Amino acid sequence: MKQHIVTESGDRNDRAFGSSAFTDVIFSRRGTASAEVKPAAGDVVIRVSAPSVTPAQTLRIAGGCDLLGNWDTARALPLDDSKFPEWSIVLPAASLPDSFEYKFIVTDRLSGNLLAWEEGWNRRFDYFRPEGEVLVIDVAPFVNPLKWKGAGTAIPVFSLRSEESFGVGEFCDLKLMVDWAVKTGQNVIQILPVNDTTCCGSWRESYPYKANSIFALHPQYIRPSAAGRLKSAAAQIRFEKAARELNALPAVDYERVNALKHEYLRLLYAEQGAATLASAEYAAFFSKNASWLCPYAAFSVLRDRFRTADFALWGEYAAADAEKIEKFITENAADAGYWFFVQYHLDRQLREVRNYAHEHGVILKGDIPIGISRTSVDAWMSPELFRMDSSAGAPPDDFAVTGQNWGFPTYDWTRMAEDGYAWWKARFVKMNDFFDAYRIDHILGFFRIWEIPCNAVNALLGHFNPAMPMNEEEIRSYGFGFDRARHTAPVDVTDNVLFVEDPQREGYYHPRIAAQHTECYAALWQNDKDAYNRLYDEFFFRRHNDWWRNEALRKLIPLVSSTRMLVCGEDLGMIPACVPDVMRELQILSLEIERMPKETWREFGNPAEYPYFSVCSPSTHDMSNLRLWWSEDAERRQRYYNGVMGRQGEAPAGCTTEMCEWLVRRELDGASMLTILPLQDWLSIDASLRRAEPAEERINDPANPDQNWNYRMHITLESLLAADGFNSRLRAMINESGR
Repeated sequence: MKQHIVTESGDRNDRAFGSSAFTDVIFSRRGTASAEVKPAAGDVVIRVSAPSVTPAQTLRIAGGCDLLGNWDTARALPLDDSKFPEWSIVLPAASLPDSFEYKFIVTDRLSGNLLAWEEGWNRRFDYFRPEGEVLVIDVAPFVNPLKWKGAGTAIPVFSLRSEESFGVGEFCDLKLMVDWAVKTGQNVIQILPVNDTTCCGSWRESYPYKANSIFALHPQYIRPSAAGRLKSAAAQIRFEKAARELNALPAVDYERVNALKHEYLRLLYAEQGAATLASAEYAAFFSKNASWLCPYAAFSVLRDRFRTADFALWGEYAAADAEKIEKFITENAADAGYWFFVQYHLDRQLREVRNYAHEHGVILKGDIPIGISRTSVDAWMSPELFRMDSSAGAPPDDFAVTGQNWGFPTYDWTRMAEDGYAWWKARFVKMNDFFDAYRIDHILGFFRIWEIPCNAVNALLGHFNPAMPMNEEEIRSYGFGFDRARHTAPVDVTDNVLFVEDPQREGYYHPRIAAQHTECYAALWQNDKDAYNRLYDEFFFRRHNDWWRNEALRKLIPLVSSTRMLVCGEDLGMIPACVPDVMRELQILSLEIERMPKETWREFGNPAEYPYFSVCSPSTHDMSNLRLWWSEDAERRQRYYNGVMGRQGEAPAGCTTEMCEWLVRRELDGASMLTILPLQDWLSIDASLRRAEPAEERINDPANPDQNWNYRMHITLESLLAADGFNSRLRAMINESGR
């Protein structure tokens, strides 16, 4: 049947709900979609994108004509969602007037009861209908006035503990997390990065944000027995005994776990490797991933051979190219094949978990670190994309008063733009193999990064890049008596300065972050202090706003468009004014933490006032959890107890289960689309399940450069699943909050 198609204009405000997280998983029409109706000549087909209508709801059309019930909602016609997120309806020509007004309404799928009217002006049909053709109208998207809200849990994979795991959480353990999410009415499991971080096998490599490959998965997350069992019963028993011993430890023993897993996998590779690498399933995996898999395998073999990941020490292999790597792989086929074998099984196990989660309506939310290791496959293969003379970090905040130096090289965004950010797009596309949502770590880095010279005393001597530094004339125009000898110094000498010289432009300066706390500032006359404060505020809070907005849009638009995953951003810290606007425009969910409000005049955020397109949580992996936070600052605790909780008297020193429940309910009742709590904070409401010592629940302290990321659940997932009273209580709390 010939069709005449008309497309109406209208803002698309459904990027988040149009993501695979909703259309393919949470709102998936698994067996609930209606049957498709075929149009006849002269009929009108109205199609509308409505991804925010849940499976429990039906979209109907009501309007000012007999066919549409003359605005009687009981007679409104249901639309077909067999092609969800597109909805459509066939309106027969014989019953349709030439023009009419209409609106969409939302009803309960089972009862048919009215839930909501579409907001805004009435829509209007007033089109010429070509004779003998079907008129198809793609109308402006529908925005559901009923704001769906969901809940989830954040936990690193390494922190999981099951009866089957090998001393560390494994991908296979996530299936039990999915079961628990279903049991308690949750939709999201959020994890930390899972890429390989191995350099030499030290526990210091437990830091998950310093990957040696943006593609390769960490071998520690493999379940050896799921990859295959050894032929030797004695060997199998030996490893199972070691696994039980490691699994009984209160924390992850990174070095022993990884050493034993590799010992097992090398034995398994010797027995099964040839058959696996000859299989059709492996061939498909290799064909899809060869572009990164071969360099990664070569890197891993060379790293182990030279006993260092510093490729500058690899002699003829210090500089990499595709031809050299191909030759190396051919000459070292058996050694390289081991890494192919391991990555194949990791990929297989994580995909199996993703599929299992999909079947149960749960999404996995991954994490994309802002940086990569300077001794990584990526830096080895594509050094032109990075500024190796600098380190990325963050200015001072509640986490670290002297700022943070992460040690990563910064990006050469100009070079990356030349091929349309191909490196970044490939990174996002690979994430999409396993996840339906992701968190962009330190999204502020796409606006500007805190760049620290490698020889700087500390992170306070960094500067924003890009930025517009000031020359002496401009500094003096604020009324400040600039003296280069007194107010600046080489970055490797002292941080007691007011200005940091730009490393690229001699005679240009950046105000030193938090300079008001230096002795140099204290020695100024008051008029110079006032002048310095004026230029400082202009430089850090207004000068770059439009520029940074354009920088972010230039990078983020092609990147977030490269997949259909739901995008969330970690936008904590020193936030430029342009950040919220860009995130709203791209519908990137912000992160809201009550103890770190975005408004500088607030001490505590208010979850009831958070933006809808946001993720709210009481803490992150970089913070103390609820109970530890409560005990850290007595004066702040008292202000929260009296001012936020509205309670009289002295605040108790310890956070009771009753108070933890109050705090958790406050997050659940908030306005955010998603409330995602660390597992520790969910457990805090139950005295029989929570850990005895709150300090043992912390995952990371950013002020500690030697952090061992070894936190594990103190109970097994099997025990958690069996805690019926707690799980029923949690499900009731989530349901009562409307999530």
